[in-house]
Amino acid sequence: MTPAERRASGSLAVVFAARMLGLFLVLPVFALEARRYPGGDDAGLVGLAMGIYGLTQGVLQIPYGLASDRFGRKRVIVLGLAVFAFGSFVAAFASTLNGLAIGRALQGAGAVSAAVTALLADLTRDEVRTKAMALVGASIGLTFALSLVVAPAVASSVGLAGLFAATGVLALACMAVIRWWAPAEPVVHKNVPRGRLSEVLAHGPLLRLNAGVFVLHAVQLAMWMAVPALLVQAGLPKDSHWMVYLPAVLASFVVMGATLFPLERRGYLRAVFLAAIGVVGLVQLALLATASAPGLLVLGLLLFLFFCGFNVLEATQPSLASRIAPPHARGAALGVYNTLQSLGFFAGGAVGGWLVQHVGMRGLFAACAALMALWLAVAWPMRAPGRTRTPEDALADEAQAT
Repeated sequence: MTPAERRASGSLAVVFAARMLGLFLVLPVFALEARRYPGGDDAGLVGLAMGIYGLTQGVLQIPYGLASDRFGRKRVIVLGLAVFAFGSFVAAFASTLNGLAIGRALQGAGAVSAAVTALLADLTRDEVRTKAMALVGASIGLTFALSLVVAPAVASSVGLAGLFAATGVLALACMAVIRWWAPAEPVVHKNVPRGRLSEVLAHGPLLRLNAGVFVLHAVQLAMWMAVPALLVQAGLPKDSHWMVYLPAVLASFVVMGATLFPLERRGYLRAVFLAAIGVVGLVQLALLATASAPGLLVLGLLLFLFFCGFNVLEATQPSLASRIAPPHARGAALGVYNTLQSLGFFAGGAVGGWLVQHVGMRGLFAACAALMALWLAVAWPMRAPGRTRTPEDALADEAQAT
């Protein structure tokens, strides 16, 4: 990467990760802390308040992306971050569960994921774009890991309101990152062919990825309607949950670094991708089997396996979407991809809360396992895209020939 490309990748990964923190930071503690608000004894309402972020985000992803094409990426991103910050402060000052839901909905209304991804594509060359997209994907996994470690301890000190306030401050900081750190966006050329939404929706490989990102984030959010309670049931106070999360997360990143990138270079990306889906699905089955009497050691092992699969999938899916999409339709493709990701958040929270309330945690994990099995079947025909040749590849071939 050139210095400008590294600067673009780093700054936009920070913005993307900090914004996703608005969802992830409250994820480990929301189901427990929301019970303190009026109406918090309704698990379905708690799940709705948690997941409505994804609904408003999903509805607005494509409009924000289209607006960024017309008015400029940075303007739209700054506007979206301002809306996100406002929603964070609304949630921070909420005194009821309905107020929390309104704040979460406003957070989701700052739907700039597609615009940020499109700006990153504008600022990087084809031969390094996959690396840049993978950095953004990895930043999401790292943010999720950080939130699981930090959130329980912070929530015990400042409560849910403090977490939302911190998220609002982070969003304001990201506006400064976009304004002063991210490189200037390129001038939009006229007469450039634009991708059609119908073209993206008829693209088989992209449809498989879109279905996958929906399932992954629905399962991720639904799980955390039950996992904190399981840890408490196993005898671990909520402010000590980091003692399970931290080792599991750190070990999973070591496993990902030792497996994903070397195996991808050797041409085994499809096998690693499918194996990661299988691992997450098996974790759901294991949680189903142990939900009635969970042991702390078993839960720690299962969370480690979940993070191994989740981090691989979260790092590879955005990269695959950017590589598979037709170049002239990349913006539309990423808009649809991010829309399905957001809708997955909403479905996981809303349906996960309903399942816990009506069929219990075992029913929740059974549904998650069924979704992962369906995704595995849908993803099975996938073919990894060919690796783009770079100048370094040509030099290596020349050196080998001589």
